[in-house]
Amino acid sequence: MALEGMSVVVVGLARSGVAAAEFLSRRGASVVATDVKAEGELPEEALSLRDLGVRLEAGGHRRATFAAASMVVVSPGVPWDLPELETARTAGAEVVAEIELAFRHLRGRLAAVTGTKGKSTTTAALGTMLREAGLDVRVGGNIGEPLIGLVEGSTDASVFAVEVSSFQLEGTTRFHPQVAVWLNLSPDHLDRHASLETYVAAKARLFARQEAADWAVVNADDPVVLDQARRARARLLRLRVTGEPLSEGDGAFFRDGDAWMRRDGREERLFARADVRVPGWHIAGDLLAAAAAARLLGAGVDDVARGVAAFGGVEHVLEHVATIDGVGWYNDSKATNVAAAARSLEAFDGPVLVILGGRYKGGDFALLAPRLRARGSRVLAIGEARQRVAAALAPEVPVEACGSLRAAVERARDLARPGDTVLLAPACASFDMFADYAERGRRFKDEVRRVAEEGGGR
Repeated sequence: MALEGMSVVVVGLARSGVAAAEFLSRRGASVVATDVKAEGELPEEALSLRDLGVRLEAGGHRRATFAAASMVVVSPGVPWDLPELETARTAGAEVVAEIELAFRHLRGRLAAVTGTKGKSTTTAALGTMLREAGLDVRVGGNIGEPLIGLVEGSTDASVFAVEVSSFQLEGTTRFHPQVAVWLNLSPDHLDRHASLETYVAAKARLFARQEAADWAVVNADDPVVLDQARRARARLLRLRVTGEPLSEGDGAFFRDGDAWMRRDGREERLFARADVRVPGWHIAGDLLAAAAAARLLGAGVDDVARGVAAFGGVEHVLEHVATIDGVGWYNDSKATNVAAAARSLEAFDGPVLVILGGRYKGGDFALLAPRLRARGSRVLAIGEARQRVAAALAPEVPVEACGSLRAAVERARDLARPGDTVLLAPACASFDMFADYAERGRRFKDEVRRVAEEGGGR
């Protein structure tokens, strides 16, 4: 796809937008980068785009700019129904997501991972396994570096392990992973998508361009995911994390404490469940999905096993921060919806003091009540959603509203006893108090370290 001389507008100047503007400018396109934020609010990386000849338009979007574009590249955080995008479409411009632009210019094979929960862990673990196989692996997308930033220097031997969100997938037309992994589905991002159906449709674009030689790796126990995969042209490999092992067909499952994979009637042992270093059955399931994808991409069984043994998890995903006076402190700031928080709770058997709340983005907090009751748990509610959390859960378990993350950590320190776990699993977005989930997780870890330095419990 020739870019030289093309008039391109990049919308949104966070990581993906900056990377896309840099790529386009270096390929000879005439680039305008636009953001609703004022120039003083933009990161230094965005301002430095001027050094590459990119024209910046900050503080709002100009319809005339969109009407004059040949292509518009949209960052994940930008609503797909933005009026200016419709202006561009009406004027004849192609409007695509950053990952679509990247796909058109990369060389090599692509594995794409989506799901409401577990994308980052699965993608990172897949990268670890493929590195163990000695491959030229490039890991990114919705995790780490934007996909467009991984394109330069790729060859036919390169393998991309890419996390993709619904926000990214809804802007794809040719995006074609040879291995597509869809882990699960639960209501999420309903503050962005008009309905659950539109959320599902965005995710299902993962399979849209796959062919008969490709693979769709999907959760056998999620009927919506399985139905969408069965409509695709790709070959189906089902995953089962809990319950009875799959008895027939291509699949991956646990049996007698080991992970197994069956393909074309032949079974092979992938790894021992006991070798998974991060707590939680769902994390073991993410590694099962990664192992299956790694084998489909050519990694050996020994490479997979070494990758599992080496994988220590992903920052902000059930990350062990410290054990202080017999209390375990865990950071799962990436648990930004109710389903993710539920799985976090299930990783622990004993009493949990869970910090919930932030900016509400849909879901029913009451669904957490059975898991909280079963563990004798207590909720410390923070952020804009703290009253909503209390209304849903206070009839079932003790709930205390806290005015800040620091206050919640201090209250947890006072209440926790040896053998307890303190867990940050907010079930909400972070944008009421923090720039993103990563800042929230880092702040939590800072507060826990402060507790440790002050001598733990009181």
